[in-house]
Amino acid sequence: MLQLSRTLIGRNVLSLRNGQVIGRTLSVIINPDNLKIEGIYCAPATGKTQLILLPQDIRDVLTQGVVVDDADVLTDPSELVRLHKIISYEYSPLGKAVIDTTKTRLGRVSDYAYNTDNFYVQKIYVSQSILRNFLGGNVGIDRSQVQEVTPKKIIVDSTLKTLPVGAPAA
Repeated sequence: MLQLSRTLIGRNVLSLRNGQVIGRTLSVIINPDNLKIEGIYCAPATGKTQLILLPQDIRDVLTQGVVVDDADVLTDPSELVRLHKIISYEYSPLGKAVIDTTKTRLGRVSDYAYNTDNFYVQKIYVSQSILRNFLGGNVGIDRSQVQEVTPKKIIVDSTLKTLPVGAPAA
């Protein structure tokens, strides 16, 4: 199931074991090579430094918060050696410029939707300039159209037509 990025940010982390709030999500760690959510920064309720919640430890994402087994799933960043390089990127697609392979500027990423089964970013939503907004609205781009991700922009395939959000498919 697809959910928007805001379902992960600023949510309580809930423990199944004791039914308590054990923390609050702060931001996501995204791998720019494959647009996968590798972890979520959390502020634990105990007041320690930021810890990381791995996607495989998430049981469910509800309106009340993110459900996990217990507080033991929150890990110190220094213990996650394989994620050090990805953490150092500090990558977020929000606000990045989106252009197609013919160098046509499509707009900026305003939001993204991720798949709750595998935590890959499945769609990016691009807001356009005010003039283009009147003509076509926001554009939804599937991950299959993404050709390249750089620190400053996302390049998408120009051969595939993008449809305004809410437009019927052909």
